[in-house]
Amino acid sequence: MQTFTLVFLLFLMASTLVQVWLSLRQKQSVQQHRTAVPDAFRDRITLEQHQKAADYTLARGRFGRVELCIGLAVLLAWTLGGGLEWLDQGWRAMGWGPLWTGTAVILSMTLIAGLIDLPSALYRTFVLETRFGFNQTSLQTFIADRAKGALLGLIIGVPLILFILWLMESAGRIWWLYAWVGLTTFSLLMTWAYPKFIAPLFNRFEPLQEGEVANRIDALLKRTGFNSKGVFVMDGSRRSAHGNAYFTGFGRNKRIVFFDTLLKHLTPAQIEAVLAHELGHFKRRHILKGMLLSMAMTFAGFAILAWLMQQGWFYTALGVSTPSTWMALILFMIASPVFTFFIAPLMARLSRRHEFEADEFAARQSSATELIAALVGLYRENASTLTPDPLYSAFYDSHPPAAIRIAHLQHCA
Repeated sequence: MQTFTLVFLLFLMASTLVQVWLSLRQKQSVQQHRTAVPDAFRDRITLEQHQKAADYTLARGRFGRVELCIGLAVLLAWTLGGGLEWLDQGWRAMGWGPLWTGTAVILSMTLIAGLIDLPSALYRTFVLETRFGFNQTSLQTFIADRAKGALLGLIIGVPLILFILWLMESAGRIWWLYAWVGLTTFSLLMTWAYPKFIAPLFNRFEPLQEGEVANRIDALLKRTGFNSKGVFVMDGSRRSAHGNAYFTGFGRNKRIVFFDTLLKHLTPAQIEAVLAHELGHFKRRHILKGMLLSMAMTFAGFAILAWLMQQGWFYTALGVSTPSTWMALILFMIASPVFTFFIAPLMARLSRRHEFEADEFAARQSSATELIAALVGLYRENASTLTPDPLYSAFYDSHPPAAIRIAHLQHCA
């Protein structure tokens, strides 16, 4: 067994065992606290609602462990099991040039991966989410979303793949720098175009109607000096009962989007507080910092890939006999998460710090009390557990645990 094969298997085993261990810790924590609502929430969440959240969390955890095992098997099948080797040799036999051969390999692998994931997606949507009353998606809508996503992936993905592979083949030793610039430019373009050209393919967006909510939002935007292309309501209820709000786009193409489900469950004052939190992310430059961090990580990733693609052992250790630009790209994409899993707590900690800062901004610009009420309402309506395991949360949660976040907001009030 080659050295890198052993290293890969050790990291894969370690990351898998840690994920299972964390999931079981989460299970134990939620089960232990299932019989009583935490003191901080007893006057706002009933025992029945608390137990629904616990059962929903436990059900998702069970299925998550199944998916983890499936993902492990699929990754090993693609690499050491010879799946990528078989796919690569099959397309090489067509006798095409490297650009089209590489594109065909990547697209066919993506298609197969999508088909493998399809049963899990169907179960999540039509069994798990339906059991707890969240799914609003019809089979027709599910199929249409998948079809539109696949078509959009082809329209956008094929030129991008061809561009990256062309650079890898012909741009010399610093191809990775050109590729990083190209991918960064592409990502910024997609961020700009998404709200106007892509999102409407999947959902309907209506301008927020005049009334108390619109008046509060307009006053908040003026107080904070935030300019956007408008405030829109998305028909999220077509697919799910979960509620949310978000910013999208950048520059002059920024939009504020509320799920219609969120507007149904919160008061105007609570909606204002939620938006103030989202504005906090913008004002504290969290979005810009996130983009810069992503660019830095992509830069490092391309630099590492440029070195790895010159190492013969990188291919053979992962089950591929013939080095190529496209195989280097595929192997890096599917193997790197095995090694980067252990930095997840650092990324989650940074995200949670940003959430605290945004909450502090909302407390100053709106009302900490109303934001607390809104968050409790969202925890209740989304069946979010109030008692996560601390270590599990440290790895996976981009937001602070409910009790800690509420306590922080009460201190800000």
